[in-house]
Formats: sequence, structure tokens, C-alpha cells
Amino acid sequence: MVGWSRMLSPAASFAKYRAVLQTPACRNALQQQMRRMAGDHGHHHMTIKPSRFQWDKFKDLMHFYVMLGLVPVTGLVLYSNIFVGPAQLAEIPEGYTPKHWEYERHPISRFISRYILNSEQQNYEKSLHYLYEENEKAQIRLLEDEVRRKMSERNDYQAYYYRPSVAKYHRVSKEAADELEALRGD
Repeated sequence: MVGWSRMLSPAASFAKYRAVLQTPACRNALQQQMRRMAGDHGHHHMTIKPSRFQWDKFKDLMHFYVMLGLVPVTGLVLYSNIFVGPAQLAEIPEGYTPKHWEYERHPISRFISRYILNSEQQNYEKSLHYLYEENEKAQIRLLEDEVRRKMSERNDYQAYYYRPSVAKYHRVSKEAADELEALRGD
């Protein structure tokens, strides 16, 4: 809360001078700020105004990217519509199997279908492969559950998750136990 009061104190001090700043003399002085330039003639002046750098930079970049992207794409679309045109239906020759992009009507759609998108057959085979992989995972999970059930049924303890202990520490503890036994003499 201390931070908010610190931020509001300049606003409160500014509010005291609000009535003075709204007088016609101050308003005209603020609107007509200008800098007198060199020369005694009085007609050389520069009006002080906010910077337009960001706005001009935005306009320049906007025009640049419009010219870079929109104009070539428009030219390509016009060329393909005027000179190439849509595909015409024709009889398929005997023994010829059309490619998947040859079914598209517009030349741009044919280009996208041929070089960018996958064919319907490829999408179908990808989905079948995904289903096959999921089926394999499900079968492996069932097999693992069966192995765990058999291990608990037969009280098996060593399995694929069994981690053997390091023999070095086992030997050290066995030697210490033998020494203690020798000292006790039992």
C-alpha cells in the first residue's frame, strides 16, 4: 500500500494546479508552443509537437511487408487463374491410375495437395499405424499385469525390476559380524 500512495502523491499535487492550467491564457500557451529559430525576422519558427517516429516506422514496415507478401501472392493467383485455369474433366486412359493431386480442380489446390499436404491414403495408413502401436502397448500392459499376478501368486521375488545389492558392502558387514563373533567367543 505504501507504493500506491507514493504513486498517487504527484497526481494529488497536480490537481492543485488544474484550475490554473484550464484558463484560456495557459491553454493557448500550451497549444502554441514554438521555438524561435535563428534570425531576427520572426517568421522562422518550429512548432513543438509529439514525435511521430513510431507511427512512421509502423507505416513503413506495414507497406514493406504488404509489398513483400501480398503483391507476389496476388500476382501468382492472377497468373494461375488467367493463364492456367481450372482443370477440365476428361476420360481416364486405360491402365493409368491418377495421382491424388490430380483430383483437385484449381491449380493452387493441386500444388498444395501435391507438395504440402499428405494424401488421403497416407493419412489413413498413419492412423492405422497409430492404432497398431496403441494395440501393442495395450497387449504389453496386459502381459505385465499377468506377470505381476503370477509373481504375487507364486511369491517370486526376483524380476525385471530386481536390483541386486553391491557385494562390497555385504562383504564388509559379514567381516564385521565374523569379528564380533570371534571376540564374543560363542
